[in-house]
Amino acid sequence: MATRDSMDNLMQQVEDAIRYAEEQYKQSSLQEQYNDDDYTKALQQLEDTYLDITKMAHSANSQQRDQLHRMRLQLQQLQNTMILEGENL
Repeated sequence: MATRDSMDNLMQQVEDAIRYAEEQYKQSSLQEQYNDDDYTKALQQLEDTYLDITKMAHSANSQQRDQLHRMRLQLQQLQNTMILEGENL
């Protein structure tokens, strides 16, 4: 079972990654252009966090796995949105 601290730390990492990615997405939408480095960094942070969630799921109990699954879906949705936006810019 994953420890409560490790789950809390991962949840904070997810929130931080999402906040940063959403900020980059908003900036790119408003400016109709985006900073390649920051946008790419945000996408990479989402991917790294996704991988961390996957690793954590191996030692999680069923309730934690469900929570991790929801976080993974949230990250994937934002990744997909950003990738599609990046193609349109």
